[in-house]
Amino acid sequence: MYITTAAIRSSLLSYLADADDIKIKAVYTLLEKDIEEKNAFTLTDEQLEILDRERELHISGKSKSYSWAEAEQIIKGSKTT
Repeated sequence: MYITTAAIRSSLLSYLADADDIKIKAVYTLLEKDIEEKNAFTLTDEQLEILDRERELHISGKSKSYSWAEAEQIIKGSKTT
């Protein structure tokens, strides 16, 4: 018998909704590494280089900086740069 991924997901969600704390912790322990990797945010080397260049321009005063409110106005088109 073949069970679809959607059916497995539904069954797991139903099971977890009513499972006791020990079983929830056991399932989490099995999946913890995968969950943490999925939630991890990493930048590529290229992205880090771009950020470093932009930071240096900012620190040296060679680039214009905006407050969040100013950036929001620019994005909405109610302020020009």
